[in-house]
Amino acid sequence: MKKNFTLALLVILVAVASCSFTNKSFETNDKDKLLLDLITYVLEKGHYEPKDINDTFSSNVFDDFIDIVDPTKRYFLQSDIDGFEQYRFQIDDQIKNTDITFFNLVYQRLMKRMGEAKEIYQEILAESFDYNVEESINIDYREESFAANKKELKERWRKQLKYNTLGVFDNKIADLRQAAGYSKDGSEDIVGVGLTTKAIKVTKTESLGDMTIAEVEVEARETTKKTLDEFFDYVDDLERKDWFVTYVNTIVDEFDPHTFYFAPEEKDKFDISMSGKFEGIGARLQKKPEGARIVDIISGGPVWREQSLEVGDEIIKVGQENEEPIDIVGMKLDDAIKLIKGPKGTVVNLTVRRVDGTIEMVSVTRDVVVLEESFAKSATVIKDDLKYGIIHLPKFYVDFEDYSERNAATDVAKEVERLKEEGVQGLILDLRDNGGGSLKTVVEMAGLFIKDGPIVQVRSSGQRKEVHEDKDERIQWDGPLVVLVNELSASASEILAAAMQDYKRAIVIGSKQTFGKGTVQNVIPLDNIVRSNEHGDLGAIKLTTQKFYRINGGSTQLEGVKSDIVVPDKYSYIDLGEKDQENPLGWDKITPADYEIWNGYIDFETAVSNSKQRLANNPQVKLIEENAKWLKEQQDETLISLNYGVYKTQEERAKEKSSYFKSLRDYDSKLTFNSLKYETELFTKDSVLREKRNRWHKELARDVYVEEAVNVLKDLKMNNFKGSNTKLASVKG
Repeated sequence: MKKNFTLALLVILVAVASCSFTNKSFETNDKDKLLLDLITYVLEKGHYEPKDINDTFSSNVFDDFIDIVDPTKRYFLQSDIDGFEQYRFQIDDQIKNTDITFFNLVYQRLMKRMGEAKEIYQEILAESFDYNVEESINIDYREESFAANKKELKERWRKQLKYNTLGVFDNKIADLRQAAGYSKDGSEDIVGVGLTTKAIKVTKTESLGDMTIAEVEVEARETTKKTLDEFFDYVDDLERKDWFVTYVNTIVDEFDPHTFYFAPEEKDKFDISMSGKFEGIGARLQKKPEGARIVDIISGGPVWREQSLEVGDEIIKVGQENEEPIDIVGMKLDDAIKLIKGPKGTVVNLTVRRVDGTIEMVSVTRDVVVLEESFAKSATVIKDDLKYGIIHLPKFYVDFEDYSERNAATDVAKEVERLKEEGVQGLILDLRDNGGGSLKTVVEMAGLFIKDGPIVQVRSSGQRKEVHEDKDERIQWDGPLVVLVNELSASASEILAAAMQDYKRAIVIGSKQTFGKGTVQNVIPLDNIVRSNEHGDLGAIKLTTQKFYRINGGSTQLEGVKSDIVVPDKYSYIDLGEKDQENPLGWDKITPADYEIWNGYIDFETAVSNSKQRLANNPQVKLIEENAKWLKEQQDETLISLNYGVYKTQEERAKEKSSYFKSLRDYDSKLTFNSLKYETELFTKDSVLREKRNRWHKELARDVYVEEAVNVLKDLKMNNFKGSNTKLASVKG
């Protein structure tokens, strides 16, 4: 892989050095134009599947850039969009001529409209909201058109601000109810005050404890205003270059969702993230029109320890300790992250829209997140006096500067060896939520379970395929093997699962299909491409340079890996995969590699059939399926009532349903999980490790997927591995 990347970079370097655009860019003495010229050239010459920068490309950039800078359609008027339209099919020509007229026009108009928006929200929030009126707001902003005039825009702001304030209003009432001795969820009536789910009217003159309803409403509006004041103060601190980076990444994103430009300061953050330490809450976020969606929770981090958030939750407001929260809806993701991150020991208050649609405030104490829990770990599991092993691998990690340092393949080999010493009868490799990593470690890891042969095929643009093989005939584990996956198993995880499936070496259990990322990226510092530069650090571009394929010839791109045994989970009906990203590369296939199917299993099909029968009659699995469908319904419900009584009724119903599904956490498989001997010896000195492992074992005991994996291992029977020259591997020191 590194050899191919180096060659590709060399080609780019030579091409750039020999082209006239470099001199032309330097003559302009304009960093923006140099950057635009340089990035588009690298994309055209280095991307695996470069796109034609034509009128279609131009139109896509037009729509996407407008959507990125005004996702909730609260700034631009339709007349603004009409004025921009003259450039819809000219952006491609502007890119080729390093012309940034379109960007300048949109940026200048955006600054003007944001200035006007400050006056609008202050005027609206100066008057009280009537929560007895029957009206609603659609929070699927994609369905909205731009406002026809300023009157319509102001009305849009009014509804949005009423919606924002309604949540604050409800929380304050709930707090007052609790202080008055009533349940916070509104399950009892307060005499004389129409604020329960049994009544709709909000009577402003009546009191709730020490405050009247009118006073609560005023305080709620003041909270919303303070949040917006802080948000616009934050936006005012952004420089033009920050908005230009957004424009550049709009262009870059048209090539595929994994190609990305890092501004110099963002490249520094990327380097820090690769070092293995984060300071913050321990969650990775993805920008959405409704806020910042949590897409990954880092094991061992604050959120993981406190179990306060989960994948799919959306952060909509961020507040520092003892300060009012700032609304991050519509805010750039990087800016939202800056608010969320902070020094170790400080508290950040997050207003979160749960996956089930309920809204609540969660306080998280920030910490330094060391990715120790991103390394492989194992445990034994007992069922019917038989012992099995499970290895959890969160990512395919590696030190690219020194491969002899800790890496995923070596660690998994060690865990396999330790489990063999424990006398396990079968092995589960858990790749759920594993987003991938090093290709080299995948090849070595797959080799632990087969004699030898191809593992994955890789193709660079315009070049012949390369077959990456395991050439070591030793086998680390020749017993029954199950691989667990889900919708978030991606890239390297899909390579390993696919190889084990193609060899019929393991049974794959999990989601209908995995994430579907079948591409490889490399980071290219742009300073390495120009021979001299008077504009300072130019940042770097993460570029899709290759595509990988299964040994059967099929790509995992878009299609992912389809499980042999499908088990529903809470994300079954939610759009999370590569196919749901913007501008993904397509699926294709190449010629298969030469490989022989594993000859160890004698009852592969029977084991799969037995499992499907068990799952069809499992009430826990049926409840998971029901929960998944309900979560999809909640996400699709984007019309929110702004009438307090209706709003409260809908909220209570959602909470009741959410509580009903919390019984999923009460499941007990009755399986017994234990740490390995080397870990138990560490517990005497490391109480934190003991707590982490105890929690993991409790989670495993509630995990119906692990339970079924154990059942499958029990069903699987093995022939002895055939081959006189085969040796079982031992871990080298």
